[in-house]
Parts: sequence; structure tokens; C-alpha cells
Amino acid sequence: MKKQYSTEFKKKVALEALKERKTLQEIATEHEVAASQVTRWKDELIEGAGTIFERGTSKEAKQIKVLEVEKSNLHGKIGELSVQVDFLKKKLNQLE
Repeated sequence: MKKQYSTEFKKKVALEALKERKTLQEIATEHEVAASQVTRWKDELIEGAGTIFERGTSKEAKQIKVLEVEKSNLHGKIGELSVQVDFLKKKLNQLE
């Protein structure tokens, strides 16, 4: 069975590898993982680092999408209510 590592653990090991104060083998031995795994986590950290500085986070992007959907729904409701108001005005004018 493949061992699962937490995100925090991977981050800690990858950051330690980036510091280059110890060899990859020393870090791997200390954390009881393969040196190739340490290299992979280090590479993933470097590769993903650019997203930190991109405009907006994925959480913010999701929130924006939710707000856009809500805005669209509200515009639809406003349109529906406008039609109803117009209909009722016509009916009221017919009764007078």
C-alpha cells in the first residue's frame, strides 16, 4: 500500500530541500522517504510557486464565479418582476 503524506509534510521537506543546507539523501533519510520523492516534491514546489503571485487565488476565483451566477439570477428575477409589473399595470388600466 502506498504511503500518504500530508501537504504540510511535503511542503516542509520540499522547503528544506530548497534551502540546500543538507543533501537530498540526508533529508530523505531524516524524513524516511526516498531521495527521488524529495526531488519530486521540490520540483513541484518550484513549479507551483508562480501561482502564488498570480492575480487572485483559486478561492477568490470560485467566489467571483458564485457572485456572477447570483448576479445573473438576480437580473433574471428583476426581468421577471418587471414583466409582472407591466402586466398588472395594463390590467389595472383596463379596470379603470
